[in-house]
Amino acid sequence: MSAHPHRTDGDGPLTGSGAGPGRQARAVRLGPRSVAALVLISAIGVMAFGWPLLADSASGLAHSKDAPWLFAALLPMLLAVVVATIADTGLDAKAIAMLGVLAAAGAAMRPLGAGTAGIEPMFFLMVLSGRVLGPGFGFVLGSVAMFASALLTGGVGPWMPFQMLTMGWVSMGAGLLPGPDRLRGRRELAVLAAYGAVAAVLYGLIMNLQGWPYIAGMASGVSFVPGDPLDQNLARYIAYCLATSLGWDLPRALVTVILTFTLGGTVLKALRRATRRAAFDIPVSFTPDPPRGAASP
Repeated sequence: MSAHPHRTDGDGPLTGSGAGPGRQARAVRLGPRSVAALVLISAIGVMAFGWPLLADSASGLAHSKDAPWLFAALLPMLLAVVVATIADTGLDAKAIAMLGVLAAAGAAMRPLGAGTAGIEPMFFLMVLSGRVLGPGFGFVLGSVAMFASALLTGGVGPWMPFQMLTMGWVSMGAGLLPGPDRLRGRRELAVLAAYGAVAAVLYGLIMNLQGWPYIAGMASGVSFVPGDPLDQNLARYIAYCLATSLGWDLPRALVTVILTFTLGGTVLKALRRATRRAAFDIPVSFTPDPPRGAASP
C-alpha cells in the first residue's frame, strides 16, 4: 500500500505541491477547541499581567500578596493544556518536526545577545515564522521556543510562564497580520518590520507588569501603590518603564527592524519553500499497490 499526497483545487488534482506559492501555510489547523483554548489563556494572561491595575481598591485583591504566586502557578498548567489541545487537534508529524527545528533555532539565537542592550535576534525569527506558518503554529512556537531558551540560558523562574505567553502572543500576532496570501516583497518586509518593532517594545512593557508591583524600595514616583486609582498607578508605571526598560526595548525593536530588512526576504523564502515541501494542507491518501507481476497501467 502506498501513501500519496492528494489535493484538488478546482482544476484537478495537485500532487506534492503543498500550499501554493501565494498562500499562507496552515501548519496548525485551528478548530473550535483550539480557538477556545487560545481565547481562554489570553484572557487569563491579561488578568495575570494587569490585575494590579485592574483590581478595585475595595476588592482585597489589590492588596493581596498571593495573587502573583497564584498566577505564576496557574499559567504553566494552562499553557500546557493549550499547547496539548492545539497539538491534539492540529499538529501532525510534519508540523511537529518543523516546530522542533524552529524552536531550537530560536532558543539558540537568544543567548547571542542574552538581552544585553536589547540585542535579541530571537524576535526576528519568531515574527517571520508566525507570518509564514499562521497564528496557531506561531503561538505554540513562541511558547516552546521561550521555554527551550530558558532551559538553555538558565532563565527558569516564576517569570518564565509570563515570557512564554507573551512570546506566544508576539508570534501569533504576526500570523494574524493582513495580506498573508497576497502581500510580498518590500511591502511585506515593511509591514513585518513595523509589527516587529511594535511587538518588541510591547513585549518589554507587558513583561514589566509581571515584576513592577512587587519591587520594593523604589521612589514613590515609580512604585506601585495598592488600591490607588488606575490613572495614578498607570502614570507611575509609565515613569517606571521610561526610567528602566526603555533603553532595552528600543534597541530590541531596532535590531528586529534591521534583521527583517536585511535577512527577512531570504528567511521568508526559505520558510515558504520548506512549508510547500511539507505540504501541510494536503491530506495523505492510501492506494493499494498493484499485485505482483501485474502490468502497470
